[in-house]
Amino acid sequence: MSTTVRAAVFHTTDAPPEIRPLVLPDPGPGQVRVRMAAAGVCHSDLSLSDGTLAQSWPAVLGHEGVGTVEALGPDVEGVALGRQAILNWAPACRACWFCRQDEPHLCAHALDGALTPYAALTDGTPVYAGLGTGAFAEATIVPATALVPLPDGIDPAAAALLGCAALTGWGAVHNAAALRRGRSAVVLGLGGVGLSVLQAARIAGADPLIAVDVSPEKEELARSLGATDFLVADGSTHRAVRALTGGRGADHAFEVVGRSEVVRTAWNSTRRGGTVTVVGVGSAEDRVSFSALELFHQGRTLQGCVYGSGDPDRDIPLVAEAVRAGDLRLSAMVTDEISLEGVPEAFERMRRGRGGRSLVRFGA
Repeated sequence: MSTTVRAAVFHTTDAPPEIRPLVLPDPGPGQVRVRMAAAGVCHSDLSLSDGTLAQSWPAVLGHEGVGTVEALGPDVEGVALGRQAILNWAPACRACWFCRQDEPHLCAHALDGALTPYAALTDGTPVYAGLGTGAFAEATIVPATALVPLPDGIDPAAAALLGCAALTGWGAVHNAAALRRGRSAVVLGLGGVGLSVLQAARIAGADPLIAVDVSPEKEELARSLGATDFLVADGSTHRAVRALTGGRGADHAFEVVGRSEVVRTAWNSTRRGGTVTVVGVGSAEDRVSFSALELFHQGRTLQGCVYGSGDPDRDIPLVAEAVRAGDLRLSAMVTDEISLEGVPEAFERMRRGRGGRSLVRFGA
């Protein structure tokens, strides 16, 4: 029997969502229905809504979420009714070439669930799930493989951030960059993911740890989460970073904005032989240029980082250990708690570069 829930439905690019009834079918083979407890509003959702990332319409976006399993489809194993779980928006198939190379974050089938409609409006119009999850709704349907059990001792609402921001930030530092204690680092962009990168770098022992953002208002939060220095982004940022790192530049730079000029700033802020890790999602039309000489002479590594370059099944419990120990503060990254009706304004805050993470609380 189908279930009707309230959802934030996006109808086209750059248009605000409408809160509409959404009809969810019964879970199919291998699927589960999850009653949502909370969902984070991520910049990748903004990238889907504005056309930076491809998306079919109408759609329910939202991919950073946590909830309770309330229905099972046929052939579901290892998942129990009533289990609290974190959504994994890129579930690995465990069988493709990338998965067999121990690179599940690059799984060739991770986003298959986003390619076909998963629900409908009350008039029968098919609706797609952004990144296959559709977390901006009171309930959603996902593959059972897209669930990671909620670790013990973690606040069920703040745990939503484990599904993207915290996991991506942790993985960027520990998996992609493999940052070692005593190495210097600069984090450019202090949204939800950037604040997670900042905390993960502090936990890894980065020193100095420089935070950069266009908003001066983020300085207090950045310092409270571990930044030793804070810079307001401008054309001289790379020179200021060098001045704070012995004139050489940082050992590691993390770009968490997704814009070509910020990638260049990260590159110019890094020492010879250093590493630039691009975490932000940018546009396919936004080109970054390097000369052949500088690539040779600087000896730097420029790398991307998809979903923390790791495995959520393995890494979420590791991140949870840091949360339980008080080292990684999930709640501190949440600057706005909102209802489903607050999603449009949360997207406007992201466009203006304001705040950290907005968190949708269902049933609050």
